[in-house]
This record gives sequence, structure tokens and C-alpha cells, in this order.
Amino acid sequence: MVTFTWNVRMTLPRRSFLSRSVAAGAAFGGLAALHGRLAARDVPVRLRAPGYGPLIPAGDELALPQGFQYRALGIQGDMMADGVPTPAQHDGMAAFPLPNGNIRLVRNHEITNRARFGPESTAYDPLAGGGTTSLEVHPVTRELVDDFVSLNGTITNCAGGPTPWGTWMSCEEHCYGRVEGWNEDHGYVFDVSAGGRGEERARPLKGMGRFKHEAVAVDPGTGIIYETEDFNPTSGFYRFIPANRNNLHQGGRLEMMAIRGQPQYDTRRGQTVGARLPVTWVPIRDPDPAGAGADHTLVFAQGWNAGGAVFTRLEGCWWGDGAVYFDATNGGEVRLGQIWRYRPDRDELDLVFESPSAEVLKRPDTLCWSPRGGLVVCEDPTGPAFMRGITTDGRIFDFAQNIIDDTEFAGATFSPDGRTLLVNIQGGRSRPGITFAIWGPWERGSL
Repeated sequence: MVTFTWNVRMTLPRRSFLSRSVAAGAAFGGLAALHGRLAARDVPVRLRAPGYGPLIPAGDELALPQGFQYRALGIQGDMMADGVPTPAQHDGMAAFPLPNGNIRLVRNHEITNRARFGPESTAYDPLAGGGTTSLEVHPVTRELVDDFVSLNGTITNCAGGPTPWGTWMSCEEHCYGRVEGWNEDHGYVFDVSAGGRGEERARPLKGMGRFKHEAVAVDPGTGIIYETEDFNPTSGFYRFIPANRNNLHQGGRLEMMAIRGQPQYDTRRGQTVGARLPVTWVPIRDPDPAGAGADHTLVFAQGWNAGGAVFTRLEGCWWGDGAVYFDATNGGEVRLGQIWRYRPDRDELDLVFESPSAEVLKRPDTLCWSPRGGLVVCEDPTGPAFMRGITTDGRIFDFAQNIIDDTEFAGATFSPDGRTLLVNIQGGRSRPGITFAIWGPWERGSL
């Protein structure tokens, strides 16, 4: 097993990671016992989906099912094409088609410090160290073609979501502001062009609210944007109805989900998988309240007082099959996670999956919809870190494990052609942040 000691001043050569792109099933010294441990995982029969088979080491970093391969790219510390070192804390991400046939990735960096990584001329707040980078990847070789800063001067860019109009909505997870010593207020959503090169100064979409944002999903038919809030123990699920879907800076209407006939409904415990809850929406009168830097709950409190429903730590959010899928990281009876589905055409909420134990699912974080149906769910665990697959009928299987350390997966997204899953290892003290391209026999399973 390889162990990395990582220092932000070091640059680990890209070539040393790319050389480890090999087929699953290769033999690696010291990892023989891993296969047995993974195969022996005790998942209740009623929750188990066939998946793609047991996980086996596919290289030094990941264990994957037989037949799957990966390539590492976009590594923390590598010099990007614009002369800026690749930032740390890789997080939410989405993939878009480019006119030349290549893949555009827009990737968040969940950084809260004051070391800005892009030019001051385009920074929202010159003091802030978060933002996004954009990568261009060849769809066949999965090699990196280009990379650059696409948003800077923001803080704690955790997740976000792709839009039908070809942008990535990057979400700030903290609401600090001028009162706390920053140049600008934070806690907003930013719309990042997938086709540009970060030439424009970042502008917040203040109508979408100032709170602990996590992720968004857009209904392509209506242009309504759904938003999750990552706060423990009280989070809301919101929707933003734009006044003009072609210009979100014109504002719109922010609302919070409520359960019809059951004001202040508590989804955090005591829920039944498959039960359908009729939904209504209550207004948020002041989406950008003064004082949100000191009190992150000011937006939630407006919705709660109007009868809105309470969740806990809402994180991943993705549009798929006419619905919004989102997760509550520590929701459920054993506080290990829930996967929810909202169907706008029915105004109906249902619980797709609830974890019964850490061996099944532990603290779901970012997620994405597969073009073949089903969900890819990244865990934010303490202990071994997995990516899981979840079917729409509520069954689960393991798809990948980080075999170097316990650093979380984040930002799973499929390429436009559906042949490549791109995902991050966030990075931390023992290893750099890395983006992986994974491919293989998808037709064998439900992803």
C-alpha cells in the first residue's frame, strides 16, 4: 500500500499518478486481504443490489469492480495551463460537452482560507481562497488537455449543480461577511460558464438566498432551481423561481418546502421508505438577510415559522428521470443518511433509501444521476470511504473504495456520452486532492 505525506508546497508529478491507470484485477503487494474484507461486507438481503461484483484493487488508489479502469488527473499542486497551481480541497463537480468533442469539467474547491488562488481582477472577494477550476479532458484517452481558474474570491465552495444552459452553479457553504473581516458578504450561489475561461468578475446570485448552501438541481422544463442547505441539525429544502431564467441576476422568488397539512414537519427521524408526502411551498420574504454571517439560520427560520419542513444536513442534489434526488447526511433512525426524491409533476416527496448501518451506507454527501438510471453516492465518512450505487427501487451496492486512506469521495459526475465517471478524492493531510476518470463495462449493472 502506498502512503503519501502531502505538503501544500510540494508538487507531486502528474506522470507518477497517470502511470497507475491499469485494469482492475492486477496484483498489488499487501492488498490481498482487502478483497476478502470487501466481499464479506454484510448488507441486508432486502437492500442488496447485484451491482458490478466485488471490489478489487485497480491501482494504488482505488478498488473497483472487475473490468473497470481509472486515470488520475487534475492533481493538487500541479501547475495549470494558466500558471496557477491546482488548488486543494476538490469537491463538487459537473461535466459538459465542448464544441470540439472534449469534456469540460468545472470543479469546486472547498477552501475557506484567505489565500486567493486566482487573479484579483476577477475575484469576488480578494481575501477569499475558494472558487472553481475548469478542466478539459479527452473523452477517449481521458487525458488532461487544459485547465485554469474559472471562479475565485469565494469561500467554502462545497457542491453545486449543472444547468441546462451550460453553466455550473457553485455554492458557498459559509455565510461569513464584512462583519467577520471579509471584503464581501458570503453564503451565495455563483453561475460559472462551462465554455468561458474565467474572464468575467464573479457576481453572486443574491436572490437565491444567503445561507449554508450545498448543492442545486435545475428542472430543465421550468427552469426552477432546487437548493439544499447543509446545517446540523436544521436544514431546509428550497426552490428558486427565477423572474427570467435567461438572466438570474434579475432575481425571482425563493420558497421552502413544506408538507401539505402538516406544518413544521420533521423528516429527520421516524420516516418510512416509499411513503409519499404531499408537498407545498412557503415563501422566504427576505432571502438575503442582514446578520446572516453571525446567524446562518435566518433564512431557515423564515421558512420554519411559515410551516416549512425540517431536514438535517442536506447535501447532494441532482436532477434525474423527472425528479430531484437529494440526501440528508445524518438523517434517519441511526443518523447515517437518507436519500430523498421530490417529483415536481406530482408535488410529492418520498424517501428512497435510509441507511440501517455504517456497513451499508455511511453519511451520503454529493451524488449524481447515471444516464442509465440509478444514483452514484459519495460518502463523507469517518473510516473507510466508499462510492455506492443506489437503484431507484431503493437497493444499494458498493462501486468504489479509496484504498490509500479515509479521505472522502466528492463530485461524482458522468461525461456527456455516459462512458466515463469523473470523481474527486477531496484530499487532506495524507494525500493531495485528485480527480479520477473511471470507465468500464457499465452495461453490466444499473449505473
